[in-house]
Formats: sequence, structure tokens, C-alpha cells
Amino acid sequence: MAGNDWINSYLEAILDVGPGLDEKKSSLLLRERGRFSPTRYFVEEVITGFDETDLHRSWIRAQATRSPQERNTRLENMCWRIWNLARQKKQLESEEAQRVAKRRLERERGRREAVADMSEDLSEGEKGDVVADLSSHGESTRGRLPRISSVDALEAWTSQQKGKKLYIILISLHGLIRGENMELGRDSDTGGQVKYVVELARALGSMPGVYRVDLLTRQVSSPEVDWSYGEPTEMLPPLNSEVMDEIGESSGAYIVRIPFGPKDKYVAKELLWPHIPEFVDGALGHIMQMSKVLGEQIGNGQPVWPVAIHGHYADAGDSASLLSGALNVPMLFTGHSLGRDKLEQLLRQSRLSRDEINSTYKIMRRIEAEELSIDASEIVITSTRQEIEQQWRLYDGFDPILERKLRARIKRNVSCYGRFMPRTAVIPPGMEFHHIEPHDGDMDTETEANEDGKAPDPPIWTEIMRFFSNPRKPMILALARPDPKKNLTTLVKAFGECRPLRELANLTLIMGNRENIDEMSGTNSSVLLSILKLVDKYDLYGQVAYPKHHKQNDVPDIYRLAAKTKGVFINPAFIEPFGLTLIEAAAYGLPMVATQNGGPVDIQRVLDNGLLVDPHDQQSIADALLKLVADKHLWAKCRANGLKNIHLFSWPEHCKTYLSKIATCKPRQPCWLRNDDDDDNSESDSPSDSLRDIHDLSLNLKFSFEGDKNESRDNVDGSVDSEDRKIKLENAVLSWSKGMTKNAQKPGSTERVDSNTGKFPALRRRKHIYVIAVDNDASAGLSEIVRNIFEAAKKERTEGSVGFILATSFNIIEIRSFLISEGLNTTDFDAFICNSGGDLYYSSANSEDNSFVVDLYYHSHIEYRWGSEGLRKTLVRWASSLTDKKGQKEELVTEDEETSADYCYSFKIQKPGVVPAAKELRKLMRIQALRCHVIYCQNGSRINVIPVLASRSQALRYLYLRWGMDLSKVVVFVGESGDTDYEQLLGGVHKSVVLSGVCSSTSSQVDANRSYPLTDVIAYDSTNITKTSVSDLRASLKELNVLSG
Repeated sequence: MAGNDWINSYLEAILDVGPGLDEKKSSLLLRERGRFSPTRYFVEEVITGFDETDLHRSWIRAQATRSPQERNTRLENMCWRIWNLARQKKQLESEEAQRVAKRRLERERGRREAVADMSEDLSEGEKGDVVADLSSHGESTRGRLPRISSVDALEAWTSQQKGKKLYIILISLHGLIRGENMELGRDSDTGGQVKYVVELARALGSMPGVYRVDLLTRQVSSPEVDWSYGEPTEMLPPLNSEVMDEIGESSGAYIVRIPFGPKDKYVAKELLWPHIPEFVDGALGHIMQMSKVLGEQIGNGQPVWPVAIHGHYADAGDSASLLSGALNVPMLFTGHSLGRDKLEQLLRQSRLSRDEINSTYKIMRRIEAEELSIDASEIVITSTRQEIEQQWRLYDGFDPILERKLRARIKRNVSCYGRFMPRTAVIPPGMEFHHIEPHDGDMDTETEANEDGKAPDPPIWTEIMRFFSNPRKPMILALARPDPKKNLTTLVKAFGECRPLRELANLTLIMGNRENIDEMSGTNSSVLLSILKLVDKYDLYGQVAYPKHHKQNDVPDIYRLAAKTKGVFINPAFIEPFGLTLIEAAAYGLPMVATQNGGPVDIQRVLDNGLLVDPHDQQSIADALLKLVADKHLWAKCRANGLKNIHLFSWPEHCKTYLSKIATCKPRQPCWLRNDDDDDNSESDSPSDSLRDIHDLSLNLKFSFEGDKNESRDNVDGSVDSEDRKIKLENAVLSWSKGMTKNAQKPGSTERVDSNTGKFPALRRRKHIYVIAVDNDASAGLSEIVRNIFEAAKKERTEGSVGFILATSFNIIEIRSFLISEGLNTTDFDAFICNSGGDLYYSSANSEDNSFVVDLYYHSHIEYRWGSEGLRKTLVRWASSLTDKKGQKEELVTEDEETSADYCYSFKIQKPGVVPAAKELRKLMRIQALRCHVIYCQNGSRINVIPVLASRSQALRYLYLRWGMDLSKVVVFVGESGDTDYEQLLGGVHKSVVLSGVCSSTSSQVDANRSYPLTDVIAYDSTNITKTSVSDLRASLKELNVLSG
């Protein structure tokens, strides 16, 4: 029962405290852990914070109300619970220790292997650099781009940006987002992140050089929320219109709400995962439309693509990764809070098992989204260095030590052998200061002013000052939830036990809003009751204020009141990730006392307006507060420093640093529209160890299927002959796509196909497109399914209103053999998505010899962070190591050179049940900084490794982007299970048809390759998904409105 939560807390505290509690040792443990422990907090703040006789007296009273029999039963039950909790805690601690040790060994082994590949040209300087002295891109922190330190510098920077007209996309999916009257605190999804992204969008939209900013979020049209959240678009007017140097027809900042998920329901973030692909498709449509509009306005008729897509939180990071891959534009990511850190905290509390945590928070899906965000991001933006050093390093895909080595090699222009690591940038959140006027008077002068007829005091002042017997004393202000980790009880004890501080100052605690303490959550009510008891214990009546209510717009007045009394702002939290309230307080002229753990360290380094303290040291807190309150000269100096330096945390400063980081990203856009002029300011990615392989059968327009395509793998120097061949092949494809029958271009021509004139009539004239993505490893079974689908749409197929795409793990040679053996024609399909999304071909009716045409631009579109030969060698080494680990005589996994291609490395699995799951191979590649998409296919008998942002579903988005294939008119046919990319085919705006009884035997094996259940990521109740038998296909297609009557 909820009412007995204190018993569990008490018993856990007893278990934690062991044979005896040494207060100094306890605090040291907390500092060493670097995280808050609720049970140890209970021991320190409750057991040691009260006289032992009080606890004994309370227990005696409880015993007196029960009969001896009840008492004995209760004691026996408590003994059992102590034993059970001890057993559970020991088991969980053992499992956690094993996980930590395993992770450390995997990280060290992966780092050794990565370094071994690069060992021949490591320098001594590269080996000896200190991580803390280097930025994430291998630069000295002392040599970073300097912050704006004056109005003149800001004006100079502004003048440099005037020629630019950037389009930026921000994504924040969960919660309720609007520009005005934000309902912060309405629920756990509508908090500080909502405020941050809205203010960031508004500030970026006002910056010189930025033409338009779109903040994409979810459209919520539900009776349970305000109607404004259902508006498709909302403009964010700039707070200071003078900053705008140019106003265009579509310029500025906007909230754009994309409909996805349940149409009439507000959904918590944990339940949004199945609907992410639907958002991606909707967002892709908006970006394409807006790019064309901006092209007409500022792009001389050419589309203006986003310069960057920035995802906020894991769900938006997952979406931004897919959009970045679909559009081939740079991605940025901000985690806000991270899944691995939360998982470790929840496991440490021992209240929920790992399965229960995953069921409640969908934590494994969240972690995978964050790992994908690392794979895809150019830059990971954090608020503090602590977030990088203590949180991001928990992820497989991020290793600060390996990152340092890669960045050092990049600076020396040395190959990284296909390894990539995102840069990290510490950019503190900004604030809007133009409306803030720091108070220069004191309480006495204010009283005189009010008597002269000036405006009356704000109501919140009266509400606070009614608590004080002497309201003119300096006010110590704390603004935090009554949460144990905010450490408010230590603050009250420090205040209560320091008589000089009590005589000089008052204490104000703004602890949210409450009606009835009994109705608050267990932890919050416990902290609040402890504070009230401390007030009574130290007789602090008339010296401590703790109002029940305040509004969001009262907060500036509260800061102003504290500044008037020449008070101090304090944040005593055990750990503070950033500390935005410290910046807000400094803007109103308040010196600060803050925890030395986390973001306040960075803030104090910049502002130099206060003192840092150990949050576990009660005396240190009291001494720091007393020093600032008693020493008026020090108080004035801290106040002046804060006001002088506060502009460094302004939104213009934040945006200037932000835009400077974007400028270092190598420009990318859809490849057939690419401008070949590179930006001089861009920082290149890891150098390629060889030119792109171009001598491949799959690139030849006249296929010679008996040829030796492995010849290209040996040609790493990029000979003149191979380069000429590449140009000829590209020109042949371009000529075909323009509807020509002969190649009229010269070999040296570099002309690119114009997407407006290049025509693939077979794709463009279709009313619907049927995508056959059934992962049947037997060609005979696939043939039967294809013929049944053809038969179901026989009339429409004859009319030409329905086209077909085959999406499979087969390569183009296997597809051609399949078509010939089953008596099918190449022209029965409009396109072929091969190698699990690593290649894209179109059918051609020009001649029998030229029946397939490759889309070379698709290769350029998906090659981002492709590890090439370095990745292949690592995969081969992994395959060889499996035989040794398993003690097998025969090889378990072998490289399949016949089916491999330039953008797909294939491996045969000889014994599927013995080979590690796909998630383990993906983890191994991430640890070694190799970014790729690992797919187990053909019923677990083959592994395809393709570029990290390539897949069959992403290939469909590419066709939409390039040829205008309407995704809402697409129908994807799948079995009951399939390859490990199966889940990606069942989401989005397209229709999905699940064929009953097809691929049903592979379900359990494929599911083992995921760290989360399919129900977490597939909305089986969606109207876009239907399940039917092969014999009832036509009726089902009619129900989906993709066939005529």
C-alpha cells in the first residue's frame, strides 16, 4: 500500500547504513557516486537528523496501539521483509557490478582494436593529450571561438551574417508546446524543455543570417487540452523587433504542428514511439513544401534546404536521424535527460526490476534512439561539461578517449579508417534579459517611493513578507521543488543552527504550489513535512517563509524582492545538471551560493558572482551564506560581476555560438541538387581511406553476371581508368533518366540530372505503389506471394494505375536470377530496393541488355559515415573471432563476397542459433566508432551491413523526395515477421498489409535481436495496418481504399 512506503524506505535505509553510520564517510560516498541516493539521504536526513529518543518514542506509541499478538506478527513480517530486501539488494548490486565490469571490458577491448587499426601512424602527441584540454573536435579549449564580450563585437558579428539566409529545423515532440502562456508543470512532459525550445526558436528567428526557423511538434486536437495545441501553425513574434534586419514573406520563427498518433488523444511520451515514423513522413512533406516556397522567395527558384535539423530529447533525436538521412542534411542533438542515466538511477533504487522499468518507461527503446542519434549527429549539444563526462560516456557510441584520438587524426589529415565520432559542444541555455531592470534601491527607499504615490507592491511580496517579523532583513531565496535531491532540508538546518545568520537574514522557500500536503506525492510531502518540523524544532517562526501558491509570472517579482533586501539566491541541490535559476537570479542582481556538483561550476566560472559549496557540508552552506550577507563589499562585488557578465548567457550569445557550430558542419543536401562549392569554414569528416569503389557489376548498365566484381576492392588508389569508367557510367544513367536513348554526353561532362526534367514515367504516373517487402528466404515462396499480389490488382496493373516495387535483402544478381527462374519480367516492377536498402535500381524497357538502371545519386545520398574498407576489415575480424570464442572447428560466419556490394557487406551465417544477436554486433561496431546498420535477414542465414541511415523504409522516402512518389498512396506488403528492419516497414503514413501465415516461423528468432518488444514500436491498432490472408487480398485492399470497386 502507498501509505506504507515509509516502511520500505526505513528498511532500505537500515540496510544501507550497515553496522554504523559515519557521517563524513557517507558524504564522501555520495560525492564519489556523483548521484543522489534516496536511501542514504533518508539515513542522513532522518535517522541522524533527529534525536534517537524521538524515534524510540514514536515506535513505543505505535506499539501501544496493538495487541501482543499483532505486535509479534508485525515484527515477524518486518524481519521477513528485511531479509527479502537484503536478498534483492544483494542480487541487484551483483548484477549491476557484473554489467559495469562487462561494459568496461567491452569498451577497453573495442578501443584497443580501434587503436590497433590506426597504430602505425599514431604520434606521441596524440597519445599524450589530456582529454579535458581538448574540445570535442580536437581543438584546445583555450583556442575556441571567443564569446561576444561587447556590443561592438556583436554588431561586427552581425554584419558578417547579413548575406546568409538560413533555414533551421528544431524538433521537440512530447508535451504541450505553444508560444504564449505555456502550461509549464502541467505534467511531466511539459516542463523546462518546452520553454527552452520555444525560446530557442524565437531567438534564432531573430538572428541575422537566419531566414526561417520551424519548431516541429505534435498536433494535439483533444478535448482534454486547449484548442490552441490543434492549430497547424503558430508564429513566434520576436521579443525585440529591432533585432530583425529583414522581414520576408515566410521569414521568422514558427511552431509547426504535425498530426501523428491518436488524433483525438493527448499521449504521454512513453507511448509515442510507435508513431514516430508517421511524424517523420509528415515532417518530410512539410520540409519539402517549405523548401520549395523558400526557393521561390530567396533561392532563385532552387529549393532552400535546412542547414541543420536539431532533435531535442530521445524521441525527437530518433526522428531527426531519419529526417537527416532522408534529406541528407546535417543533424544536431540535445538529450536534455538521458535514458542510460535514468536506468542506472532506477536500478540503484531497487524498487523496480529491469523488465518493470522497461515496461513503464520504454527505456530500452529510448536508449536505442539515443544511440542512433549519436550515430547520425554531427554535433551533440550539452549545457555543461559534466553531462559529457558523466552521462554521455555511458553510451556505446561515445568514448571520450577514442574521440580524442580521432579528432587528433582529423587535424593531421590522417585516415580514421572509417571511424567517426560526433563533436560535442557545451552551449548553456540562453535567457531574455531586455525586459529585466535590476533593482538599485532597498526596502527603506521603496517604502518612501510608495508613499509618494508610485505603483503598489506586487501581491506576491505581501504573501511572502507576512511570514516575517522583520521583512527588511536580507532574504535568502531558494526556488525548487520539495524533492529530496534538491537538498532543502540541509539548507533549513544550516540556517537554523547558525545563530548569526538567523539574526542577519530571513529564509524564503518557494517550493511549488500545494493545496493539501496529504494529497502531494509521497516524496514531496515527506520533504515538506521534514522542513515544517525543522522550522518548529529551531523555532524559526517569523524568519522562514514558505508560501503555498505562486504563479509563473510571479517569479520575476520574487527575484526582485530578494534583490531589494540585498539578499542571496541559493541552489543547494546534491547535483544540478545546469542551474537556469542561478542565471535568472543573477540577471536581477542577486549573488549566488550554489552546489559544486554539476552545471553551477560552469556558471560561476563565467559570472564570478558567488560561492560554491559542498551540498553535504551543512556548515559550509551556513558559512557561505553568512559571508555574503554580512560582507556588504563582497555582496556588491558579486552583484556587479553578475550584472556585468550576464549577457554571456543571453539568447543572442547562445544563438551566435550555436550558429558558429552549425557553420563548422560540412554542408549537405539532396545529392542531385548539390552545390559542388564547399564552405571554407566547414570541418571535414574523417578522411576516406580509399576512393569510392566504382568497378562493380551492379553499376554496369550492360550486366555481365559472370564477371568478377571483387576487382574493385583491390583498386584503392583510384586509377585514371576507373575514374573514367565512373564518369561514363554516371553519364549513361543521366542520359537514360532524361529520356534519351543514346549517350549524348562527353566523358568529361559533370552535368547532373534535373529532378524537374528527369522523368521515370513508371513511377510518376502511378496512382498507387505496391511495395512487396515479404522477407521469405525461399524464392519459390516469394514467387507465389508476388503472383497473388499481381492477381489481386490485375485490373489496375493492366491499366497502369498501380506500380510495384520489390524491396528485399537480395542483391541485384539474385533478383535477376529470381525473375528469370520464375518467369517474371523486369518491367513488372518499377524499382528494386536491394541489399536491405543499400542499392536502388529502376527497370528499363529500352532493351533486354539494359533492363536495370542504378540510381548513383542514391549511393551519394546514403554514404554518410560509411566505414568502407575499415568497416569491412573489422567485420571480417569479428566473424573470425566467433569461431575461436565458441570453440568451433568450422567457421560460424563467413564473408559472402559474391553478394556483397559497395554499400552492403554480406556475411553467411552457418549456424544461426550460435551467432550473437544483431544488437550485439551493432553494439560492438558502435564501441569501435563504426557507424552502420546491421540487419539479420533471410531467416537468420545472412547478415547485411549497410550505411547507418540506409534502410528499405528510408529508400521509400528517397523515392518520395526525388520523384514525388506520394507515401500516402503506398502499400507495403510484409509477413508476420521478417528481417531485423521489419518494424521500420510497419510505420508511417503508408498502408501496411500483414500477410497471415507468411514468415511466421521466424518471429521468435528475429525478436531476440531487439532489446525491446515489437509492441513498443508498432501501432498494431492503427488504421493504416491491416492483417489478411493471401487469398483475401483484394477485399482487404478495397477496405484500405487503394483499389477501385
